[in-house]
Amino acid sequence: MSKSNNRKADAGKAHSKARDAKRKDAKGKASKKHATGDAPRMTLGPVSSDAYPYDERLKRKVYEAEKRALQIELLKVQHWLRDSGGRLAIVFEGRDAAGKGGTIKRFMEYLNPRFARIVALDKPNETEKGQWYFQRYVSRFPTSGEIVLFDRSWYNRAGVEAVMGFATLEEVERFLVQVPQQERLWVEDGLHLVKLYFSVSREEQSIRFAKRAADPLTHWKLSPMDAVAQKKWDEYTDAAEAMFARTHSDHAPWTLIRSDDKRRARIGALRHVLSQLDYPGKDKKMIGTPDPLIVVDADRLILPDD
Repeated sequence: MSKSNNRKADAGKAHSKARDAKRKDAKGKASKKHATGDAPRMTLGPVSSDAYPYDERLKRKVYEAEKRALQIELLKVQHWLRDSGGRLAIVFEGRDAAGKGGTIKRFMEYLNPRFARIVALDKPNETEKGQWYFQRYVSRFPTSGEIVLFDRSWYNRAGVEAVMGFATLEEVERFLVQVPQQERLWVEDGLHLVKLYFSVSREEQSIRFAKRAADPLTHWKLSPMDAVAQKKWDEYTDAAEAMFARTHSDHAPWTLIRSDDKRRARIGALRHVLSQLDYPGKDKKMIGTPDPLIVVDADRLILPDD
């Protein structure tokens, strides 16, 4: 890494410490709401995009070459799932305008659409509101030989529903208790489950919102929730930290993708997903190791005990 990047990283660490101290009281209140005896304390400080590690965007030529090679590997995964009857579900969560949809598009770009699909649900209807919370998601899980990409997921309850008050504290707590148990059952039943959380800086999020508003082709992406996302930035951060602390597990771990640079985020997400699967003909040398400055295992967010 360049000296300027090192300086940025050092400055980012200092900023993260100051930010964590400033928000200590608010986080304490959130922790009490979602407390359990053995959940680790976690912070998003180490992945604060104020300390984004790269000064320049990934060059398009490099990006296109790497993306193509990784998409070829993803096709191998699809063939393997078809032959073996395996099932793969990938959860795309994160901040609004963090690049989830664009990354999903690159995942789907060359997959056979007969055996891969996107699940992007609207708010629950009256029938769904009366059902078991997980039901509308489980009913859309992959069948044998299929890949399903969740553009947001059951984790809405720990994010927007918790922050905006669409779910009660009791409902959020029940979800945080139940979801690790549910995910264990799904994984033990043979589901390959990968959970990604896309992180973006407050400044970059604001820029992307403005671009969406100005472009008639992307204006549909804006929602009333976007207007609140900036105002409730810290509340969303607290909710995410509680979610990681309660739902990051060995059988269904969280991985954060730092997405101020969309190209690096897409490459990082593809590389990470491929690295988690063992399939015939896997080109391990080409896949390599995900960039640890972009792809962050949630274990790295655990705070040391006092």
